[in-house]
Amino acid sequence: MLRFLAQRLAAVVPVLLVVAVIVFLILRLTPGDPAAVIAGNNATNEDIDRIREQLGLSKPLLAQFWIWFSGVLQGDLGYSFYLNKPVTELIGQRIEPTLSLAAGTLLLSVLLAVPLGTLAAWRMGGWLDRILSGFSVAGFSIPVFVVGYVLIYLFAIELQWLPVQGYRRLFGPSSQGVGPWAYQLVLPWVTLSTIYVALIARITRASVSEALTEDYIRTARAKGLRESAVLMRHALANAAVPIATVIGIGVALLIGGVVVTETVYAIPGLGSLTVDAVLNRDFPVIQGVVLFFSVLYVLVNLLVDLSYLVLDPRIRY
Repeated sequence: MLRFLAQRLAAVVPVLLVVAVIVFLILRLTPGDPAAVIAGNNATNEDIDRIREQLGLSKPLLAQFWIWFSGVLQGDLGYSFYLNKPVTELIGQRIEPTLSLAAGTLLLSVLLAVPLGTLAAWRMGGWLDRILSGFSVAGFSIPVFVVGYVLIYLFAIELQWLPVQGYRRLFGPSSQGVGPWAYQLVLPWVTLSTIYVALIARITRASVSEALTEDYIRTARAKGLRESAVLMRHALANAAVPIATVIGIGVALLIGGVVVTETVYAIPGLGSLTVDAVLNRDFPVIQGVVLFFSVLYVLVNLLVDLSYLVLDPRIRY
């Protein structure tokens, strides 16, 4: 077990190195000059060259990468070109809204999708199964921002039940408590959950329906167990590994959806920070946020792998 953890943690380093190289090269090779953005429309070529020299953009690519990556190895993600602040400080200021949105979405999606997928598999071909299949197709087809704007129009503008945009902090001196925090995030959670619920429910349905055809299910029913016990203790328990796997894989969708959802609802998180950094060609911020999301994704998948030990005692590392 400890050897497995050590191997997986050691594998994080080359993964992050590859991610860092790819992101660094893509940013440098795409059109757009951060110095020109900072200098403004009325700047001369001399002004732009001077800013490039100050930012270190006039150095060779290999030298730029080594300066940045050597700082990353020491926990220094550099300074924002546009805001002139440490990237680690900017991430620290924006991490709470993003984690609140992601964790709430994940919890809501699992609580909705797993029971719905299980019931749809139990009554395959019934009305719930058909509704869930249609919802899954719609959830994958409709963009997140479209869902967000529709929900804002219905529940915030027309019915005026929920706030339109913004965020209320859960921690810190400006915190107003759990109630206002959750009330502000209801619409973002529902918006981002559409894709995730569709994904998890679809896999849950497929996994549970396959488990229901196994011999141990017929044996459990022949022993006189209640149908709820057959579904929960036998079918769902044996289908838990693929469900946990798709939850981990779906974190990638969740990360992408966070960026769009935060923009729609004006949530001051890492997603909106990334959008602003892209528009301003703020290389250090983009690189820092991408690395943070990469580490988060790797750690989530490691936790999913460890959960297999609990979900299926036959698995050993």
